[in-house]
Amino acid sequence: MTIQQLREQLDRGEVSSRELCDAALARIDDPTGEGARTFTMVFHHEARTAADVADAQRRAGAVPSPLAGLPVSVKDLFDVAGRQTRAGSIVLDGAPPAAEDAAIVTRLRRAGAVIVGKTNMTEFAYSGLGINPHYGTPRAPYDRAVGRIPGGSSSGAAVSVTDGMAVVAIGTDTGGSVRIPAALCGLTGFKPTARRVSLSGTYPLSFTLDSIGPLARNVADCVSVDAILAGERPEPLVRRPARGLRFLAPLNHVRVSLDETVSGAFEAALVRLRSAGAVIDEVPLKAFERLPALQGKVNISAAEAYWWHRALIAKDEARYDVEIAKRIRGGEGISAADYIDLLRGRDAYIAAFEAETANYDALLWPTVAIVPPPIAALTADPELYARINALVLRNTSVVNLLDGCAVSLPLGVAGGAPVGLMVVGRRGEDGGVLRIAGGLEDALAQR
Repeated sequence: MTIQQLREQLDRGEVSSRELCDAALARIDDPTGEGARTFTMVFHHEARTAADVADAQRRAGAVPSPLAGLPVSVKDLFDVAGRQTRAGSIVLDGAPPAAEDAAIVTRLRRAGAVIVGKTNMTEFAYSGLGINPHYGTPRAPYDRAVGRIPGGSSSGAAVSVTDGMAVVAIGTDTGGSVRIPAALCGLTGFKPTARRVSLSGTYPLSFTLDSIGPLARNVADCVSVDAILAGERPEPLVRRPARGLRFLAPLNHVRVSLDETVSGAFEAALVRLRSAGAVIDEVPLKAFERLPALQGKVNISAAEAYWWHRALIAKDEARYDVEIAKRIRGGEGISAADYIDLLRGRDAYIAAFEAETANYDALLWPTVAIVPPPIAALTADPELYARINALVLRNTSVVNLLDGCAVSLPLGVAGGAPVGLMVVGRRGEDGGVLRIAGGLEDALAQR
């Protein structure tokens, strides 16, 4: 259920936080489920204690936030005091436990959230597929018998929500790592403007591009959690109806090489939004012509990831996931001059994009170009892994380069393959994009 539905049940005394916590932990511990692949660490005792405290506070009339007393998962990039931060890797096994909570963990605790554990992820967050050879790969809810990728890097975050192990999950997004698993698992995911949420106590991938956001059931839940993460007071979502809004749905870059399911779902969504009164222009976006210079082998995330890992990978590369080590090594030869060129090229890209899109309320395009492929095929073929990883990251990573914000809304038909619709805003337009996404959510839900 959503945050609002569960909050109402708690307020009416129909369920307790302890019962919700015990149910979430039971799903995590179920040997027939995905829990063992979804979590790298489970906080049984601490979660139950936090749930009992939340129940006592509620009885006393103290409810600090809409998230109070609800089970929440956090990605294994965030420091939790007294626990190791593994970042989905075995390379950090000997590292000391965190001395204090990450900033977002502190804010979740103050909001009364019940943190049930740390979720699995792509090692060091450096892939959009969600595959992890160390802790296993949680299977997407769609076509689970086949075993399809959940998307990454916040793979466990998405599955923790789809499988009822948490009400919401907190992930990171450097090139799409919140929005990709949200799209491939039928959830809503929000990537804020990077500076909106503190990265203190978060293991980095790219300090220029990293951001932190929620994966949840709907836009309203993302709004509540985003406010808590940003240190703000949660307010109810005020939706902007689709009627009269003006959108750009670019025809180039993000609309090429789409599989049939994604293309069909996206085109159908545009039809429904136009029927709801939205104005949608479909023309090429000239700013995208700058992307090849920013997203080739020489790129910002590769340069910054190698800078962070260079000593560790020189000493212990054999313990890395081989595919992740390849990607990190890709930043080894990037010179200081190359890096400065990238940063200046990014500034020019942002300026061109913001000038070209100034007359639009937001932009629309598919979150991911394909539906989730089978895990086995990708682990068996390194070339296929690299090609599909690049395709999965393509549509989301352009937003990180823009320092923008975006919401991924689920489009998939019940029982069918999941598809995401991305609502994209310029940097700093977080509140506006969430309100617009809320209105589009309503329009898309109407039959």
